[in-house]
Amino acid sequence: MSFPAPARGRRGRRAPEGPRASFRQLVPFLLEHKRTLAVVAVLSVLGAAATLAQPLLVGEVISRVQNAVPLGALVWLLVAFVVLSSVISGFQHYLLQRTGTAVVYSSRRRLIARILRLPVSEFDARRTGDLVSRVGTDTTLLYAVLTQGFADAVGNALILLGAVIAMAFIDPLLLGLIVVVVGASLALVVLLSTRIRAASADQQAKVGELSSGVERAVGSIRTIRAAGATEREIAAVTENATAAYAAGVRIARVSALIVPVAFVALQVSLLVVLGVGGYRVASGAIDVASLVTFVIFLFLLVQPLASAIGAITSV
Repeated sequence: MSFPAPARGRRGRRAPEGPRASFRQLVPFLLEHKRTLAVVAVLSVLGAAATLAQPLLVGEVISRVQNAVPLGALVWLLVAFVVLSSVISGFQHYLLQRTGTAVVYSSRRRLIARILRLPVSEFDARRTGDLVSRVGTDTTLLYAVLTQGFADAVGNALILLGAVIAMAFIDPLLLGLIVVVVGASLALVVLLSTRIRAASADQQAKVGELSSGVERAVGSIRTIRAAGATEREIAAVTENATAAYAAGVRIARVSALIVPVAFVALQVSLLVVLGVGGYRVASGAIDVASLVTFVIFLFLLVQPLASAIGAITSV
């Protein structure tokens, strides 16, 4: 974990800027829970297999109904896969939430030990409230990164890859149209995420300044009251809170652009599949069962894409 972001010292000067954090710095925290994460990865693979089997079974059910062939145990097999996928998903969610909480706990312990061992000169260069903010608010971002699709990327990648391969076998033309629509949407999301990163860093800095202002005001409350400066201090701290609010609004504004991008991508993809796919069914290029299976695989793409967008935003 990189050290807290630079903040103005007690005398108004800025502390030396530390190195930018990297993914490599997350590895020690994740390795502490490698067994749990290995179980999560295995569950992701099993869940992906159970999820990918469902559209194929639905297509087989439709084909048998069209050809007046008995379904046999096919319906029960489909129900079993649905239940299995749901159970795996629930247990995997629990493990991820627990691991995310443990990672935050580990990072807080290390950061507390790091702060309390700093040279005294560092405390002169940094405000106490800012350091406290790093232990409290900054570490919770690790939880968001871990639980927003970072750890279960294995299962999502398998679902995405399996769905794309199956769709390629069903109808390469339809798949090509979907790739164009989704690719353009993802490119736009990546572009917007750079703005989220800058706004998020600014928000964390403003929250640190807010904590510092509150800590300074509370520690000097007797002097402030004696000097009749209560209203002035309230205004100063409120200004910091307003700056943090403004940074949060900027994040919300950019995030609000990402949500409709993903929604539009799904809607346009569905319209393309139904329009072009309906035409190809009418021309005899594919049958109804294949089109329905393709549509289900299209909806399966939503989960990994949503996780990827969420992970990009969180990271």
